[in-house]
Amino acid sequence: MNSHLTYATPDPEGVRLLSQGLGCHPVTAALIWNRGFTSVEAARFFLNPGFEHLTDPFSMKDMEKAVARIHTAVVNKEKILIFGDFDADGVTATALIHDFLSTVDADLTWYIPHRIKEGYGISPDHIHMAAQWGVDLIITVDCGIGGVDAVAAAADEDMDVIITDHHEPGLHLPVAYAIVNPKQPDCGSGLSFLAGVGVVFYLVMALRKFFREKGVWQLYPEPSLLDFLDLFAIGTIGDMVPLIDENRVLCMAGIKQIKKKARPGIQALAKAARIDIRQLDSDDISFKLVPRINAAGRISHARICVSLLTCREISQAHKTAVLLDDLNARRQTIEREIVKNIENRILQDPSLLKDRLLLLWDSHWDPSVLGIAASKLSKKYVCPVLLLGCNGDVAMGSGRSINNINIHQALTENAHLLKKFGGHAMASGLTLAKDRLPELVSGMNAHLKAHYTETDFSKTLFIDARIKLDEISFDLALELDRLRPFGMANPEPVFLSRRLRVVSSTIIGRSHRKMLLQHSDNATGPVVEAFHFNVPEAQQGPAFYDQLAFRLKISKFKAHTPQMIIEDV
Repeated sequence: MNSHLTYATPDPEGVRLLSQGLGCHPVTAALIWNRGFTSVEAARFFLNPGFEHLTDPFSMKDMEKAVARIHTAVVNKEKILIFGDFDADGVTATALIHDFLSTVDADLTWYIPHRIKEGYGISPDHIHMAAQWGVDLIITVDCGIGGVDAVAAAADEDMDVIITDHHEPGLHLPVAYAIVNPKQPDCGSGLSFLAGVGVVFYLVMALRKFFREKGVWQLYPEPSLLDFLDLFAIGTIGDMVPLIDENRVLCMAGIKQIKKKARPGIQALAKAARIDIRQLDSDDISFKLVPRINAAGRISHARICVSLLTCREISQAHKTAVLLDDLNARRQTIEREIVKNIENRILQDPSLLKDRLLLLWDSHWDPSVLGIAASKLSKKYVCPVLLLGCNGDVAMGSGRSINNINIHQALTENAHLLKKFGGHAMASGLTLAKDRLPELVSGMNAHLKAHYTETDFSKTLFIDARIKLDEISFDLALELDRLRPFGMANPEPVFLSRRLRVVSSTIIGRSHRKMLLQHSDNATGPVVEAFHFNVPEAQQGPAFYDQLAFRLKISKFKAHTPQMIIEDV
């Protein structure tokens, strides 16, 4: 096993009391303890969260101002522009606020910029466009906190701007009518973990209450907030924010809502992705729905997705979903070609990996898919990766990091070389003049050398528990399922088992190995199904494993059957 293993060390007595109090398997109790829920009461709420402890939306700075201004716009039939972003978070946030304001017949329009032609965020050019449309109020979603110039331009056009965002504020904030962003230093809501769609959902919570107080629901049917949680779940899981507290509560409710009453667009998208919506889980959202939504912005235009998610006709939704499926397949092909090209470069010139950063550029690369390629390469080569596509004198691309290496901080230290950049610790986008690329390589490597050690660049794997094969059962897998949705701050558990022999082995496709495993010292012991995906040497797989790191799931194809999904050998 190439990874450096670290192990969870829960308190044995605490685990025993949790297991006894919850009536659950000791392994499940240990996992709950490791997540910080050390009392039976706290653990019960983690497993069965409810809405009763949701934070008051009016605890967010400027929320009162924002809802009052939107109410005025609705009552006076002012034209409202919803300005969103082109990823799954921005698209779902746009659809959510649009759907809510549509219930009160607001005069609405929405706009999503083109990823390459316009780039991220609102600009003065967008303000001039809005002025031509006769817009009175702009509501940004999942963007806007960096739009100082755009908001100034809006003031010149006598337009008010309400910013809703979750990205890090800069030193200078836009002079907007209201800024609803829980990451503002003087926002005391404690909701800094929300995605953009989460901030919008809280805005809708506040608007519904404010509208009730103003008698709006005497004129229109009051909508249920449950109807918007499907969008909350997809946008939140897709944006990889911490799945804790309100995010966990509302994502769980959102997944239930999708299973029970999916909107036409999500039904159609699930069908195109070959998902049984009755068994949908957070993995299906992360690895099947979100990539298809993001593919539109990468290959075509993200406005396709807003149209899908707000669509009421199932026949039209199916046509759009098929288009997204095709765009995703094209995205995968482009991404594979880029990754293969880079791997060939490294094979021909291994010195590319001598530094602590892999920073490459090419005039043939499509900048819109480079983030996904960088993510794959960073995991494979265990280092931060920056990839850029060059168009004339300008280079544009994305970076992904590993472990606790903050790539956004490294870019901030080299901001003098950049035209534009943004993101967070593990993922960033950037634009710069092509002739500054060599300086960026030197500057980034200098930062990484000064702030990190060799240990930070080692492949690590956290083991939640060591379990024996005879402990694996459907009941245990069912209990682990109650810990979902998995994601940041609530990662899927990884287990370790020792001395396993391969009872049978089948190759699926070209590189996936399906096996039946049994403990080597017990020929009459239980046999467990296991899958090892993307193994180039699958045909020559071993007949014995001294140890295996794996995740435990319930098979979607065999009822009441647990499966091992191998992480490392």
